[in-house]
Amino acid sequence: MSGPVIRILVVDDHPLVREGIRNALSVDGFTVVADVGSAEEALPIARAEQPDVVVMDITLPGMSGIEATEALCRERPGTRVLMLSVHDHPEYVLESVRAGASGYLRKDSLPAALREAVREVHGGRTHFQAGRSGTAEVTAPVLAAAAQRLELLTRRERDVLVGIASGRSNKEIAAGLELSVRTVESYRETLMGKLGIKSTAGLTRFALESGLLGQ
Repeated sequence: MSGPVIRILVVDDHPLVREGIRNALSVDGFTVVADVGSAEEALPIARAEQPDVVVMDITLPGMSGIEATEALCRERPGTRVLMLSVHDHPEYVLESVRAGASGYLRKDSLPAALREAVREVHGGRTHFQAGRSGTAEVTAPVLAAAAQRLELLTRRERDVLVGIASGRSNKEIAAGLELSVRTVESYRETLMGKLGIKSTAGLTRFALESGLLGQ
């Protein structure tokens, strides 16, 4: 299979579930770099391995999957998180969106659905399983509001935002867009002001919610 291999970190406190996820992703185009049973184990491994996608159980002992997602998105904005849960309560989905997750999938989904979700979030898109307990109804307003706010941004501001949300440094963004580092820093400040966002993690979350990374 052509194309880059998606590197995945699996976080779930049930060994059998981790094994099942590994098996589902044991096909061309995917590689599981590690699987662990807690967020406390996952964070240092994510720093060391720099996975493309983290498949995260929402309910973990100690630090929750929501808290771990917030930490990951703050530390490594380029990492995509796909939340897994036995629950499909809309409030859990909304919490996942706000934490910075790129997708949400039930654990009873088929292996093919898991692979599709991983591909989608890796490609900069979002994947929120529709048709269960109002999931789509809850996420749609959040995503639509972000898309509307995206219209406030100029083309160049969007280009800079894509760079930020992809985890690139100001220097890397500047080189890619043929701008000075100072100009990129100015764009970053403008983006935060226009959007009312105070952190890089917040900008990344907005880029995901608005669908900008999938354009």
